[in-house]
Amino acid sequence: MKRVLPALFAIMLMLMPSALYAVQPDEIMADPAQEARARNLSRELRCMVCQNQSIDDSDAPLARDLRLLVRERIAAGSTDQQVMDFLVARYGEFVLLKPRVQSRTLLLWLVPPLVLLGGGLVLWFGNRRRNRAAASEEGASFQLTPEEEARLEKLIAAQESPEKHR
Repeated sequence: MKRVLPALFAIMLMLMPSALYAVQPDEIMADPAQEARARNLSRELRCMVCQNQSIDDSDAPLARDLRLLVRERIAAGSTDQQVMDFLVARYGEFVLLKPRVQSRTLLLWLVPPLVLLGGGLVLWFGNRRRNRAAASEEGASFQLTPEEEARLEKLIAAQESPEKHR
């Protein structure tokens, strides 16, 4: 057991994603407040190579360049908004993981809620239709044909006649 635990720990370390080590020690800023700002901004910027990762998580060379650029701008005294505006001006809106709400991105923001609303309405109307169909089938199954009604009346009359004679 003593040999198994270190081996399992070593295997777990090897299987951990390399994204945990994306920010290299030589990139880290001396000022913890500035480093925290840089990390927060890096989490909001898309890696242009990986596309579904932030530059904070990506170990691609371009992501490293963008992280260094963000830190350089912060060290120069730029605000967070100025850094973001600089990167958007240089790389376009695609560099943002969370696009800004603008007239040209309005469709991007409105489609998901509209699709969810539409899907909910389809399910609701489908359920109503199914319930109505089940109710009409239920009601139709209890209606007797004229022949069945006549036969039922004869059976009831036959049962009542012997009882009257008792």
